Amino acid sequence: MRHVIVVDDCCPQNTGELVSSLCRDPRITVITHETNLGVGGAVITGYRHALQLGADVVVKLDGDGQMDPALIHRFVRPILEGQADYTKGNRFNDIEDVRGMPPMRLLGNAGLSFFTKASSGYWTVFDPTNGYTAIHSAVLRQLPFSKIRQRYFFESDMLFRLSTIRAYVLDVPMTAFYGDERSNLHVSRVIPQFIAGNLINTIKRVCYNYFLRDFSIASIELVLGMACLLFGIIFGSCGWWESVRTGITASTGTVMVAALPVIVGVQLLLSFLAFDIAAVPRRALHPMLARATTIAAKRDVDLEIVSRAN
Repeated sequence: MRHVIVVDDCCPQNTGELVSSLCRDPRITVITHETNLGVGGAVITGYRHALQLGADVVVKLDGDGQMDPALIHRFVRPILEGQADYTKGNRFNDIEDVRGMPPMRLLGNAGLSFFTKASSGYWTVFDPTNGYTAIHSAVLRQLPFSKIRQRYFFESDMLFRLSTIRAYVLDVPMTAFYGDERSNLHVSRVIPQFIAGNLINTIKRVCYNYFLRDFSIASIELVLGMACLLFGIIFGSCGWWESVRTGITASTGTVMVAALPVIVGVQLLLSFLAFDIAAVPRRALHPMLARATTIAAKRDVDLEIVSRAN
């Protein structure tokens, strides 16, 4: 590692001062926030500084001691070999690790994973709130830092932002170490925020990918599927209420008119979902971005030489 950046996000224990006083490694840089910006704000500060230092790959670890620094090579290697743009930890790969996980954390991650899959489009990744990550600098420069959520929704929002540029995300199996530390995360408070945030991102992603950037058979399946399902539900509900009100059993034709659109709508939506799952990015983006940057830099140098020659 060429650089180590420690971000003190207005920590009550004065972590920044502690690191500065005890560590003499010249690679270490301590950045202190005057006000607490949240996990996302702290990470983005570290990202910005890493880009200024010219880092090729930026690895992010939390300071709670749950992430083993010895695993850094697992996260960095796929990126350096051009196999991935962004790697993240997955604590659910080994059943023994799952058994050692606190039940509340286990249920929360399992429940929110599906919502994040839908909002990001990365159907093949799991454990979306895992904070052990690595990213290539060329991909990092493409992300709109000002738009990424800065609190506990940060990791999930990062996946959504990565999906908008079609970056390839890879899960890395890992083991987390849980001690007696207390988390500031209030589950009852953040679950509604996670659900709402993922729902908004899902709508954005679908609109971006299937109506703004492209329009395919999957777009038609989505529109027709939603229309058929909605018509069937409304028509069937009205028919059911009319039967309850009048006491007259609905005719077979009425039932079929309500049921058939629902069946067709569900089939169309399942077909759209299959298309969406198959559309997960499977090729790293950063080799192309890095190549384009190199070509642009070379062109600028050539232009400067020509300008001086003239």
